[in-house]
Amino acid sequence: MKVLTVAGTRPQLVKVAPVSRELRKYVKEILVNTGQHYDYNMAGIFFDELHIPKPDYDLGIGSASHGKQTGEMLKKIEEVIFQEKPDAVLVYGDTNSTLAGALAASKLHIPLIHVEAGLRSYNKKMPEEINRVLTDHISNLLFAPTEKAVENLRKESIIENVFNVGDVMYDAFLYNSALAEKKYSLKKFDLESKKYLLATIHRAENTDSREHLLAIFKSFAELGDIVFLPLHPRTKHKLEEYGLTEIVQRADNIKIVEPVSYLEMLLLEKHAKAIVTDSGGVQKEAYFAKVPCLTLRTETEWVETVEVGCNRLVNPLEEDLAKVIQQFQPTDFSIPLYGDGKASEKIAKIIVNFLSENSHL
Repeated sequence: MKVLTVAGTRPQLVKVAPVSRELRKYVKEILVNTGQHYDYNMAGIFFDELHIPKPDYDLGIGSASHGKQTGEMLKKIEEVIFQEKPDAVLVYGDTNSTLAGALAASKLHIPLIHVEAGLRSYNKKMPEEINRVLTDHISNLLFAPTEKAVENLRKESIIENVFNVGDVMYDAFLYNSALAEKKYSLKKFDLESKKYLLATIHRAENTDSREHLLAIFKSFAELGDIVFLPLHPRTKHKLEEYGLTEIVQRADNIKIVEPVSYLEMLLLEKHAKAIVTDSGGVQKEAYFAKVPCLTLRTETEWVETVEVGCNRLVNPLEEDLAKVIQQFQPTDFSIPLYGDGKASEKIAKIIVNFLSENSHL
């Protein structure tokens, strides 16, 4: 049996690592890297750190508009499918790489497997929401990370071949967090444990709004704590475009660095006093690390973290972000929201059974 895995962004590569380790015990896996994150620090380094096998195909798509990027991916993934003739295509999450892989498989009548199915923010202005909804509705095998995700699928009449296996990111966190502690030290960043805030900003609803970015960075500047910010290329470009670089430079407490590796990020998350982010993955990792999280969005697909009081949504235009950060007190981190850390093992076994029972598809 042969499974073609499509990935291409930082969070997807994190998820690929533990699943590939398990999946390759049973089937031949062909790994396709679309190159959606094309900078070495944003993607390539993960293949080294996480021991992900070298991609069989590196499509090198790079940055472009949503339509152009997705179209180029669809074209090249289709060519790979013709070449490899896989028994199934496996996609992760909610990116343009996800949708392109899903459409290519569906149009060629190849069984489609979606890891991280059923997530919903219910904000269709987010490209990720469109990607995940469309992918779920054409998938043949869906792996949900939570019971809430299963419920979301049920509401949309998706009930067949849906499995709540837990979250593969928790698998990755458990596997890699100890390695991060051994390999890296906070001294590299001139930081002390629990004496800094970790921030990440990259989503379009924040970066594409001068008002949002201005409000966020003004709030950061008002804090007494160090704000450590690995700066996404998109955010850096927008700060320059909007003329906000000077505000950042004047703030002595804002420490901006180039994007860090996945293991470095785990270390930074574990030792942060709190995390401020608009990233879905970082929200979960904050929960895994038992660190308070403030999410710069009006909704989240990881509602469980908000419901248990460990994550708080903040609209920087309507609330005083600096005040919220100073006052937020998280509650209980002990609830196992995302499974037992064995999602990858479950996924691999279910895929093998599915392909054995559905070889006619």
